[in-house]
Amino acid sequence: MATDQRYVRAGRGTDLFNAVVRWLTARGLSVWGSRVLAVRGRRSGEWRTVPVNLLEHDGARYLVAPRGHTQWVRNLRAAGGAGELRLGKHAEAFVADEVADADKPETLRAYLRRWKFEVGVFFEGVDHTASDETLLAIAPGYPVFRLR
Repeated sequence: MATDQRYVRAGRGTDLFNAVVRWLTARGLSVWGSRVLAVRGRRSGEWRTVPVNLLEHDGARYLVAPRGHTQWVRNLRAAGGAGELRLGKHAEAFVADEVADADKPETLRAYLRRWKFEVGVFFEGVDHTASDETLLAIAPGYPVFRLR
């Protein structure tokens, strides 16, 4: 599979972890910056939700897809970047712009610095100490969105 089409299906452990984080976040308890991302399904038009790690870096907010071109990534693209971040009963609408691969290294580095313990398995040995060249090489497989 090409790097730019990288997609890692969630295993049982990831599904269980996500279910717990989604449940806590939906009740207003953020787990290390977690939010519930809500995006309209690209086929059904119904709201689809998934827990995400909201990264705040250099005065901007980002969503990074550690498992690659997942369903939420595809839905967000189809929705023109429009979605909601939910924490408890609070829902914040946003529009996201996808970050170009050449601009991803510092964001990926910051994401790994913060959440390597949780998502490192999806980065196959790459961590926040990786060179810019290494991060550029993997960038196509890790969609990144800047929120506005």
